[in-house]
Amino acid sequence: MRTKKTKLLDTVEYGVDARYNSQEEKQKDAQLLMQTRRDRMARTSEQDIMRAKLMQLKLQIDEYLNSSESDREHQFTSFLNVYINTIYEKHQQFAQDLDITPVSLSQILNKHREPKEEFFKKLMIHSERVFKAIKGFHKQSWYQVYYRDKINETMAHQDEWREELEKKIKFPAFS
Repeated sequence: MRTKKTKLLDTVEYGVDARYNSQEEKQKDAQLLMQTRRDRMARTSEQDIMRAKLMQLKLQIDEYLNSSESDREHQFTSFLNVYINTIYEKHQQFAQDLDITPVSLSQILNKHREPKEEFFKKLMIHSERVFKAIKGFHKQSWYQVYYRDKINETMAHQDEWREELEKKIKFPAFS
């Protein structure tokens, strides 16, 4: 007697899914799967959605810090934007919670001003509490992303500064 599993194994060829006898059956199964996903999403709480987004952000930050790529610039502001938008409806509320002006926050996010040390300290404390439920988020991650951006930017623009600075530097003569 041939089971459904052996039938499936016998008819699978070149990665073609042979479970469906007709296109209609395949379409019906796809609709059922989509409806199940919609139902599950409808039952998901705002807290769970926020936790999932924070986990995704943590993983993206980890991936950025562990990658050898150096051509991506300004990830700090991108990650910070995602962080703020995940937790708050308005940036102004985040600025208020960090006890900074909305203008200062806007200037940091739009790369018109460098964040000060105090901003990093407040961000570190804030994210420690927010990421408490997300294991493995390191409080120094914001610093690491920011300084990785700085290194990437400096190295990417060497042709703009290197020649001029080399003229000003004296090197000892070696025999």
